[in-house]
Amino acid sequence: MELPKHLARYCVEQDYDRYTPVDQAAWRHIMRQLKSYLSVHAHPSYLDGLRKTGIETDQIPSIAVMNERLQTFGWQAVPVSGFIPPAAFMELQSLGVLPIASDMRTVEHMHYTPAPDIVHEAAGHAPILVDPAFAAYLKAYASVARKAIISRRDMDQYEAIRVLSDLKEDPGSTAAQIKSAEDTLSAISHSITELSEAALLGRMNWWTAEYGLIGDLNSPKIFGAGLLSSIGEARSCLNPEVKKIPLTIDCINYAYDITEQQPQLFVVPEFGRLSEVLEELAKQMAFRVGGISSLEKARRAETVNTVELNTGIQISGRLKSYETHKNEPAYLSFEGPTQLAMNGYEIHGQGTEQHTHGFGSPVGRFELRRNGEPISIEDAVGFNVSLHFESGVLVEGRLRQVLRNREREVALMSFATAQVTRGSKLLFDPAWGEYDMAVGAVVASVYGGPADRAAYGETEDFTRKLIPRRTYTTETLAVHALYRDVRKAGAQTDLDALYGKSASDDWLIRCEILEQAERFERVPLIARIRNDLASLSRTDSTIAGHIDDALKTLHLK
Repeated sequence: MELPKHLARYCVEQDYDRYTPVDQAAWRHIMRQLKSYLSVHAHPSYLDGLRKTGIETDQIPSIAVMNERLQTFGWQAVPVSGFIPPAAFMELQSLGVLPIASDMRTVEHMHYTPAPDIVHEAAGHAPILVDPAFAAYLKAYASVARKAIISRRDMDQYEAIRVLSDLKEDPGSTAAQIKSAEDTLSAISHSITELSEAALLGRMNWWTAEYGLIGDLNSPKIFGAGLLSSIGEARSCLNPEVKKIPLTIDCINYAYDITEQQPQLFVVPEFGRLSEVLEELAKQMAFRVGGISSLEKARRAETVNTVELNTGIQISGRLKSYETHKNEPAYLSFEGPTQLAMNGYEIHGQGTEQHTHGFGSPVGRFELRRNGEPISIEDAVGFNVSLHFESGVLVEGRLRQVLRNREREVALMSFATAQVTRGSKLLFDPAWGEYDMAVGAVVASVYGGPADRAAYGETEDFTRKLIPRRTYTTETLAVHALYRDVRKAGAQTDLDALYGKSASDDWLIRCEILEQAERFERVPLIARIRNDLASLSRTDSTIAGHIDDALKTLHLK
């Protein structure tokens, strides 16, 4: 499937050669721990899913190969760079496309990384897709989430999270930079007093696709990608100290902290239940409800959203205000670039170039008159007419043309010149130029983003930013070369000499050499490395767990 241009721009080249020998060693270590633990504690489709999606233990997966494998059960995979905007992620996922962050976490963040990486996206999200019921839920969730109204505060928070995550994963970041980013995120988060639809959908995603458990409440299995890609959290989440709650729509009332392990998790009895809970939430959203309450969500969001009338015409822009009549919408006012569309496609001549500074239109029933007498639309084109709305809005001008929908209902009326008033209030002045009026009696739906993203142009919730490629010092490149030489070691390789080149605090290279020493039965070297690793564990508690894990999966303890 060829992606639309507005989505294709987020795709990058995986550039497999950029993965260093250290990256490959880190991947092997992580996957060995995950498979060892999750073969018992994950959903039964986990191991089968790894195999079917082309994810191996010994090397970082090729996203191109994953794409081929995923297509056999209705999905695709594309490489992306780090965080991509939630709206873009959801639109891709709704199309059955799994965006996979192609970056690899650093050794310092083995157990957990705050930034998206190939461990989380590939080994976390992909395996459970082989279960049809879960795959169906994920597509349905994305289809609902892409309709969610996202607020300006959400976007500020998203950007702050992205900046902080990138800094934490960048070895070159300073403590001061990280502290400043943490303070910024904290200030933004505390300033949010109202949860948007996007925030509520984010919570549901967190407690299901990211941190979900499935099965019996007392002995659940893991299926959330955040848990499947973090051995530390995978182990701790099943502890009795972590409260287990049956999954209901009430999960959206639970906040989460991405920097802390969660005090509670939600358990779904079977994947089919996920779609039921999703439907309960969708029924409450503006794209289903319409009307004044949905307009108010869009107004408060201060972002680009789409208001769709019952005739199918779609108005996309920032809703500045609206007037009402008998608790129904009477007049809509948009500020900034605005687009008019039908069926998700921009109407010719009705894009942001035509409506650069905003757009206004009455909503509701009206009577069309010419010279004070009621007439039909067909008899009005080309003449000066007046539209008398039940709300008191009056449109007077020369009707130039009309546009009808598929059912032959009038959806757009364009005036060569017009004046729009409501009582003494002037809503549109003839001096402002031509007047285009969306036609509809009811606000049927309100949802996030423009109706035709490709034609509208870039919006705040769809910005593209790339993670800079890492640069390496001469010393670091020498370490990479050592890892590569160890991995390529043969029966005649002098492993003692290679071990002599390793840094005393580099536990991973020592475990790599130990694996080769065991393979070639270099008994004295095995004993030496094990003693050194034991000493390193005693002096540095932060890596003692990593060393213990590595030794267990090498069957050397």
